[in-house]
Amino acid sequence: MPAERDRPRDTSPVQRPDGVVGREEAGVVSAAVAVVEHPGTGSVSSALPGVLADVPVAVLLIDRGAGAVTYANSAAVELAGNVRLPVDIDTWGASVGLTDLGGQPLASTSGPLSLVAQGLPVTGEAVRMVPAQADDGLSAQDPADRTDRLLWVTGFPLSRPDGDEHLSLVVFLEVEPAGTGAAGDQLQALRERAVVATDIAFTITDPREPDNPLVWVNPSFTRITGYGYDEAVGRNCRFLQGPATDPAAVAGIRTAIEEQRAVTTTLLNHRKDGTAFWNQLSISPVFDGEGGLVSFVGVQTDVTERVRVEHEREAAFAAEQAARHEAELARAAAERAQADAERARADAERMQGRLALMAEATSTLIATLDLADVLDRLARLCVPLLADWVFVSLVDDSGTVRETASRHRDGLEEELRVLATQHAPHLPENSPTRRSIATSRPVLVQRSDGDLDGLFTAEAARQAAERLGTGSLIAVPMVARRQTRGAILLARADTERPFDQEDVDLAEDLARRAALAMDNVRLYQQEHTVADTLQRSLLPELPTIPGVESAAHYVSASTAADVGGDFYDLLHLPDGSIGVVIGDVVGHDVAAAAAMGHLRGLIRACAWEAPDPDPGVVLARVDRLVQGLGVASMATMVYARVVPPAGDGAPWRLQLASAGHPPPLLRTADGDVQLLDGVTGLLIGVDGSLPRRTTTIDLPREATLLAYTDGLIERPGADLDDGIAELVARLVATPAEADPRALCDAAVAGSLDGRDDVALIAVRFR
Repeated sequence: MPAERDRPRDTSPVQRPDGVVGREEAGVVSAAVAVVEHPGTGSVSSALPGVLADVPVAVLLIDRGAGAVTYANSAAVELAGNVRLPVDIDTWGASVGLTDLGGQPLASTSGPLSLVAQGLPVTGEAVRMVPAQADDGLSAQDPADRTDRLLWVTGFPLSRPDGDEHLSLVVFLEVEPAGTGAAGDQLQALRERAVVATDIAFTITDPREPDNPLVWVNPSFTRITGYGYDEAVGRNCRFLQGPATDPAAVAGIRTAIEEQRAVTTTLLNHRKDGTAFWNQLSISPVFDGEGGLVSFVGVQTDVTERVRVEHEREAAFAAEQAARHEAELARAAAERAQADAERARADAERMQGRLALMAEATSTLIATLDLADVLDRLARLCVPLLADWVFVSLVDDSGTVRETASRHRDGLEEELRVLATQHAPHLPENSPTRRSIATSRPVLVQRSDGDLDGLFTAEAARQAAERLGTGSLIAVPMVARRQTRGAILLARADTERPFDQEDVDLAEDLARRAALAMDNVRLYQQEHTVADTLQRSLLPELPTIPGVESAAHYVSASTAADVGGDFYDLLHLPDGSIGVVIGDVVGHDVAAAAAMGHLRGLIRACAWEAPDPDPGVVLARVDRLVQGLGVASMATMVYARVVPPAGDGAPWRLQLASAGHPPPLLRTADGDVQLLDGVTGLLIGVDGSLPRRTTTIDLPREATLLAYTDGLIERPGADLDDGIAELVARLVATPAEADPRALCDAAVAGSLDGRDDVALIAVRFR
């Protein structure tokens, strides 16, 4: 093959512009150079296909020692067809129909493939591809697609002359057809395609220039750093460094550049706007065919998030190590100094598991206020971590078992049911559970198969216990606030793994936590019962009034802490008019329920003997009394006074006043629902000196007035207007002939929040 200086130069007008050398191929070259410098455990030849397979330009890998093409990526196969590899360089060129611009085969014109095979760089040359079916059938090109195609060829030696492998890289970029446009326009389109072919930041520096300046950066460099092409080119890339950049990393890069070797490091850089980012930088030297250094190719990746995660992981690991070290020191003080490492590790793992159990037990047991749920969670905590099965017995003040819970690692629900029905109600005095409850101390029983007769009085219970397994038993009392509430019986079937004192201590700790959680449930339920009973006792029974049909509904909150001061009332006043009241005292506890009773008494008294029966005047008087007597902090209320018809065919007359309460609804005989939102006012307890407004409405016959508290329409995260709209929709969907009781049932048929009381009253005027 002739040398490059003897090769005839192409005199066609298709020439590559100066200053673009290496730009289109930077992504491919830098990725390939990185593999050459750091091939890992395999060879470069085996590692490069994984890097080059999916790059968006056609790439060949040439083994200069064999003079053969050894690899073609998917883009090259798509461009030239599936030529079987390895194959001689000139044979490959002939197989895919490569010619110079004059139409002469490259094999006879010392083409770029031959030069690259000699280890010489080809900085860019235009060739043609004239697909044609070769005699040897190597080309797989579809005959329908056999049109001349213009390619730009660039070649680079990948390895140094003294390396173990002698490889070169050839990159083909196709020039898209541009009609009758100039060849320069075609090459400009080619350049633009190549520059954006990768999303990784690539840079090229020229070590032959003073201070090794940047001569090219791709758009991803600008995206990562904020520096444009014109701002970066011509400067040494140290402008990315800042005061916090590690000097050792900078020194390492400088040394590698001086020694003309590849380097990869991660260092803190700064963007144009001053923000810092962690930059993973790989710099690789590029040599010409004679081994001379011509450039450095840099590959940059923003790894800020990865560095942050690594730092957090290291901090978490250090904290864990410190905690583990302290735990080991504490355990070592209580253990024998001569314990071997295996025993220490086993003890540490066991202790860590039990500490985790206690933490889980606390969070699990206090997360519910339902006693049955607490018992079920307790059983799940014990089995299978502590025992093969568990049986929990709760007793009342007389010592009688009133509730049980159980669980076995293999199910065995029937055997557990037998214990609950035939053993728990009649606990023998010498049974572990009864002894633990009587003494408020743990009981440990290690037994053989013949020791069950004294522990179980019923034969069926004894047989069930045998099937469950009773190799070792622990009964621990559940003591809370100086009272024994019951006992936990833990059992292991295997006599080879009996309970020891450490298990007893752990079970005692768990029993104390469980007892406190259950006692909290008892107190909450007790408070709920008291408040609910108080509140219901203060709610009236609706009177029978001629010409009026009424119904009311009350739903207490689902937890003790949420019992409140909701109330309603229906009055047949001395002047023959009818008073309808709905209200809600601010607060959710027994105090709110008690305040509700006082407020209900005030509104009844003020409405019954009112000098002026106008609802606005009545509410104003109630407001003054509430503030003067300190009955309640604040409350919302609606008071309606309905005057009977003055004669046959005359309507009922509704007078309505509100103190910050949700607007009532009016349902006509045909089922239409109207929102009475034309009257508003301040809450009771805010300012008793302000007058209150009254709205008067004529009611058609058979109309129903429905008033409610906010618990009926409130939803977490939703607007009150949405709740009112849902309530209206439910009432509209109710049959037109529905009576007040049916309307109340329809109103509460929706999904209630359950965290607030609900009170409502429906009154139909005939």
